[in-house]
Amino acid sequence: MTAFVAAMDVLAADPNLGTGATWQRGGGPVVALRVLRSSPDQLRDGFGTGLIQATDVLTVPTAAVPEILAGDVFSLGAEVLTVQHAERDAAGVAWRVLCQR
Repeated sequence: MTAFVAAMDVLAADPNLGTGATWQRGGGPVVALRVLRSSPDQLRDGFGTGLIQATDVLTVPTAAVPEILAGDVFSLGAEVLTVQHAERDAAGVAWRVLCQR
């Protein structure tokens, strides 16, 4: 285990930062895990007018889910988030997952 993996585990386990979630691909088995969630607003241009769009970004340890694909589903409490795009960080420790509500 590297220091980066250990740090990711500590961050996800922290009740102030991490949250419980489940991940599922299609009709496959449900996997319980901890994730870090951020919901930054993005400014988009719509016909010359600035529009603010809410987004959801999850940071998911690669040890918990070795592969994440578009269309996979994360459930955080009553909220269901569908994966639009996922990419690994440079160290290969975590996924950065862009989701749609």
